[in-house]
Parts: sequence; C-alpha cells; structure tokens
Amino acid sequence: MILEALGSAVLGLLLAWAALHRLAHRLPTRPLVFTTGAAGALFGAFVTHSALGTGVPFLSLAGAAVVSAASLSLLLRPSGRLRRRSATA
Repeated sequence: MILEALGSAVLGLLLAWAALHRLAHRLPTRPLVFTTGAAGALFGAFVTHSALGTGVPFLSLAGAAVVSAASLSLLLRPSGRLRRRSATA
C-alpha cells in the first residue's frame, strides 16, 4: 500500500509537470500546480483503492491519474480575452 501511494504521488507530479510544460501560460504558480497534482492523485488512489479493494494496483493508479488530471484541469485559466456581449445584442 505504501508503494501504491508513492507511485500515485509520483504519477500526480508527472502529470503536473506535463501540464506545466504544455500549458504554463494558463496555469497559476508552479508549487500550486505540483501540490494539486500530487494531492489529486493521492485522493484518486484512495477512492479507487477503497472501492475496489486490494489486489488491483494498476486500477488504483488509473483512478489516481483520472482524479489528478481532473484536479489540474480546474486550475486552468481562459487563454484569451473573453468576449462579452450585452443582453440586448
């Protein structure tokens, strides 16, 4: 279980690094992104492990990756200016 948690945290950090590498202009500060990636992965592994039980570490890592990616997507900012229209237009 310790290795599963460590693996999911590393997976979350790798996803955060990839997001920063690809979308640095749309994300907040680096420490927040790395923390969110690792925490999301640990939470995803915990939920998946609780739901499926022991003996399926690959599915726990898949759950960690999904929740980590979803958490990181919540940090994204809009890329350009938002076009606002008036209610009468």
